[in-house]
Amino acid sequence: MAHKIATEYVNATMQMTDVQMDQFLQGKRGSTLQMRVGVLEGGGHAIMLEDESGEEVHLPFERRNGMYVCELSCRLVTPKLTNEVRKLFAAFKGSGRVNRIYRGFTMSYDYHEGTVQRIAQLADGECSLVYEHKDTAGELERLFQSHAAEVEIKVIQDRVNALLDERLKSTSMTHTRNIDEQLRLYNHRLFILEA
Repeated sequence: MAHKIATEYVNATMQMTDVQMDQFLQGKRGSTLQMRVGVLEGGGHAIMLEDESGEEVHLPFERRNGMYVCELSCRLVTPKLTNEVRKLFAAFKGSGRVNRIYRGFTMSYDYHEGTVQRIAQLADGECSLVYEHKDTAGELERLFQSHAAEVEIKVIQDRVNALLDERLKSTSMTHTRNIDEQLRLYNHRLFILEA
């Protein structure tokens, strides 16, 4: 089994509500990690977590639109601190890149709001895609919408054909103008649907 050397958070973000921040601060009281909290200008918090080895991580939570938002780039080595930040990142639906560094290779995880979007293995300057999130529900919705557009196109084409037949038989100039206006509107709708 591969031995992990470090974990890197690259341009990672996570956010908390006021209630979640209070729960986070209360939840660390019984932890083996030491925590220091400072108050930032604007009502944010500067939280520093430190394990018994002395490794520490600084989590600056700024207040933005009623939320505490942390932007984080760091490298962690010790398992306890690494595990604690991993739990925070998962609990508060983090976004960004997390690199898990092993001897000889790195596993790179791209997250969006707590969900893994992509996993790649980086070794010797090569990048191998391991996993990529597929938006199956979104693809099905697009397929359905595509089918709905095809059905509407068919209905409009049938209606246009009927109007053209009616136009050929029309003897009234007013009636012909009304048909032409309807054809113009259908033509515009077909242009939109086919785009």
